[in-house]
Formats: sequence, structure tokens, C-alpha cells
Amino acid sequence: MIGGKVVLEASERQELERRVRATTIAVRDRQRAEIILLRAEGMTQRQIAARLGVSRVTVNGWCQRFLVQRLSGLDDAPGRGRKPSLPPEAVRMVLEKAVTPPATLARWSCRTMARQAGISQASVQRLWAANDIKPHLSHIFKLSKDKQFEAKFWDVIGLYLDPPEKALVLCCDEKSQCQAVERTQPGLPLGVGHIRTRTHDYIRHGTLTLFAALNYLDGKLISRIAPRHRHQEWLAFLKTINRETPADLAIHLIADNYATHKHAKVTAWLAKHPRFHMHFTPTSSSWLNLVERFFRDLTGVITEKSFASLGELSHAIIGFLAERNANARRYVWQAKGEDILRKIAAAKAKLAGQTDLCNDINDTLH
Repeated sequence: MIGGKVVLEASERQELERRVRATTIAVRDRQRAEIILLRAEGMTQRQIAARLGVSRVTVNGWCQRFLVQRLSGLDDAPGRGRKPSLPPEAVRMVLEKAVTPPATLARWSCRTMARQAGISQASVQRLWAANDIKPHLSHIFKLSKDKQFEAKFWDVIGLYLDPPEKALVLCCDEKSQCQAVERTQPGLPLGVGHIRTRTHDYIRHGTLTLFAALNYLDGKLISRIAPRHRHQEWLAFLKTINRETPADLAIHLIADNYATHKHAKVTAWLAKHPRFHMHFTPTSSSWLNLVERFFRDLTGVITEKSFASLGELSHAIIGFLAERNANARRYVWQAKGEDILRKIAAAKAKLAGQTDLCNDINDTLH
């Protein structure tokens, strides 16, 4: 403090201004930052006190602490403030047992944990939130065991990152079991003050299979609807692709390892049409095929509606495809291959560690 004025370094001013702007900071911390900033601007302690609605003694105290300890002086000293009201044993139970529900429960809820620990539901929720514990959430995963995973991975990724010239890259797959589901009663539409409704029961009128080839370069789709998804339907779809694409372009098809894609008759047809090049994703790695992203959009449409027949379902799918092709948009692969492989390696290492831990526990129990 020089001549009654606080002098701030650039880094200190930046941090204090950040605290004043922050929306997640405690009110007392924001107020202390404002006191120092206003003092640095030359305002008197009396003026600051009047502006912030505090006493002059409070302003003077924080200015003196900042003078001696700088930014660290604005933090509360250890042991100050309201003491925790929750028993340490209850806190430890809430945090440690959250990951190990009893055999009679799929997972802990705030209510069941509160009953077990003898504290309120709100206290359990606050403890879990503060420690980033979320028993109600889960992520589905599957790590591929394909021995040629990396080679197939780079083969597919290479088509996305560096598409070949004078060629089309088509992401192909079939969406089977598209159900024509008719709700037994009409539901209410979405309106102001209430959500839409639909009955939980329905009448099933059969299923269709949609074969789709997503053009990676322009986002358009070549499609075919069939009642089944055998190798005969897949071969008919390949012939559709052959007819609807320029004859002078090579065709690179990305597909999964479904048996119909490798049927002897399919292989024989591909051998007679050398412009077709198959690229198979690793087993359990359908996420590499971008047509799956389109299928997610389609699923959101057909599962929300009611269809009285297979014809209605087919008409709805055809309409959705026509609208999509009229306003085509690409799904662009942006993730780096090295980053993906690093995450997969980390997941395998963690899974192996969990397996070893489970084995150790079982050995101990037996």
C-alpha cells in the first residue's frame, strides 16, 4: 500500500476481476475482491464501506490482510467458519458405500442411502455432488477383441481422413427390426403446460429392414427397403448401389462383419465387379461406421409415431429419406486416431485392473 492506495500487479488484478465476474464463487469472496479493486482505484475506506454496505473496520481489515499476504490473505483461515454438522461416520459411509450397493439393490439412491446413514436426502445429494459421485448414471461400453483391430481401424479411419480420388466412400449397414407399431389409443399432443402422451401398449404389424449406404463426401443416402435381411437382400442392395453410382468411380464400402456381408454368393458377385472394395470394421466396433449416426436420427422418428401397417411405416421411412437427401449434410470424422487408440488402451488397462481386483477378492473369499 503506497500513499494509502493499494498497488496491484497485473496477475493480481486479473484474478480479482475474475472473482468479481464469477457466478459460482461465494458472495464473501466476491466482496473481498471488490474491496481490494476499489481501494486500488483510489476510493477511501469510508466510500468503499458505503458502496458495498459493510463497515469501515471490515474494509480496513481486508486491506491490511492483502497488504501482508496478498491474494492468499483473502482466503478464510483454516478452522474458521461453520463447523460441519454431519457425523464423520455418516459422511464416510455415504462416500465409501456409494460404489458398493447391497445385493438387494441395483444401486443406491439418495433416499436409501440417507436411510442407511441416518442423515437427510439433501445431505447425501450434496456429498455426492461435491465428490462427483453419480450412482444414477452409467455408460455402456464394449472393447473389441478383434486381433486385427488396429489394422482394420486405420483402414476405415484412413477413408475418412484421406478419401481416395475418383472414388466414393459409402458407409453401409442394414437397420433390421424396424417395427410397425400401432398404439392402442391416440395420445395427447404436446401443449402449453403439459407434455405429450402415448400408451404403453401397442399392436405389432411386423418389421422391415432398411439397407442404407451413406455417402461420406456429400451425406446423401442410397437405400432399399426389404422384408428380411439375408444375403439375398444384401446382394440386391449391392446391385442397387452399382446402378445408382457413376460407372467410372471406384466404390469403397464400409460394413460390419455380419455373415451376410461375407456370404459366398456375395463374394462371388464382388469378384465380378472389381470396382467394389470392401472395408470391414473390427468386431464390436460399429461406432466406426458413420451410417450408425444416421440410423440414430431415423430411430428417433419411427419410434415416436404410430403405424397401422407395414405400408405406413415404409412410407414414413421413404419420406424421411427423401427429405434427408434433399437437404443432405455430412457427418465429418474429426477425432484423431491416435487419441482413440490411447483411450482404448487406457480402458483395457483399467478393465484388466478391475478383473485382477475381482480375482483377488474371490481368492480371498474362497
